[in-house]
Amino acid sequence: MFFIANEEEIKAGLTTDVYFIRTEEILKKEGINKNVVAEFTVQYIKYPWGVFVGLPEVIEILKGKPINIWALKEGTVFKTRDRTGIPIPVMYIEGKYLDFAKYETPVLGFICEASGIATKAARVKKLAGDKSVLSFGIRRMHPAISPMIDRSAYIGGCDGVSSLIGARTINKNPTGTIPHALIINMGGIENAVKAFDKDIDENVPRIALVDTFEDEKFESIKAAEAIGQKLLGVRLDTPASRRGNIVDIAREVKWELKIRGFEHVKIFVSGGLDEEIIPKLIEAGVDGFGVGTSIANADTIDFAMDIVEIEGKPLAKRGKYSGKKKLFSKLDNGSVIFKVEESNKEFKEAGFKESLVPIIKNGEVVYKEETPEEIRNFVLSQLKEIDEI
Repeated sequence: MFFIANEEEIKAGLTTDVYFIRTEEILKKEGINKNVVAEFTVQYIKYPWGVFVGLPEVIEILKGKPINIWALKEGTVFKTRDRTGIPIPVMYIEGKYLDFAKYETPVLGFICEASGIATKAARVKKLAGDKSVLSFGIRRMHPAISPMIDRSAYIGGCDGVSSLIGARTINKNPTGTIPHALIINMGGIENAVKAFDKDIDENVPRIALVDTFEDEKFESIKAAEAIGQKLLGVRLDTPASRRGNIVDIAREVKWELKIRGFEHVKIFVSGGLDEEIIPKLIEAGVDGFGVGTSIANADTIDFAMDIVEIEGKPLAKRGKYSGKKKLFSKLDNGSVIFKVEESNKEFKEAGFKESLVPIIKNGEVVYKEETPEEIRNFVLSQLKEIDEI
């Protein structure tokens, strides 16, 4: 068996922390089931902003229950605190506590990990600009969550994903090149590239991996000479232990191809990439990036769910801000600015708009879910307006 929880087990609350089940048991025996407001905030992100993702799975587990949910639109770029230092609620639930108590753990899991992946992908894409960024990281993570990883990475800004099921989730074709395994089985780069060109659909880009047996430069030249103008690009994936200076290697490969008449061949780099190295590779003429572990295994965003109101009265644990709230935001001068207000107060300031939208009303889903491409476009439009990185 695989060590995974299926959908029925998640919906049954079997992936929750046991103390919520014990809390349920006590409250039921004591006849207590109060109306509460619970909000989702994060105290700290090591980046200036995050990208809120994971909402469809929250909807799936909570729909049909007599509760109300408001949240940021999926793909919204958010900060941890507003301009006055008040923690920003990205989502809140209102209803009888026992109607959603046991779902706190999975709901947090849905948004914490997906938002972390989308945030990392957005940072990489912002730095890469018009260069392509492909999500290659599923091999580093449990295969059961491949669809979530690739969906979150794509929404965050990646231009494509490598897994079959991830690509199906975003309604795109999967992307990939040639593995070392093919080159080894075929006895070398020339045979592998020629066979790929002969046997694989012509609509699949011809991109050769060029570091199996020889120096990247010489394998790149052999790949280009093998199929000529059909070769779209070469991918440099040398492990760090044998790599040397990958920026110089990329620059050298580009030069050597150009002087031999293969200027059309694009340079792609993968293996251990993150935000720090990408600008340097762009300066060296790299055309695209395959980013794996740093996106797929991105730091989760540590959202917490806290009760902030009981039976209409503000009440929260220490360190949290009591009361139901409204959230307003605007993009201004290269930054996204937020303002948190009490729910019963009016707030009118030029440029600000209310950020939390209704998701579920009394169990009925009222949120219009968008396609991954639409959400990705929303993220990219915000990134264009933001200078912070």
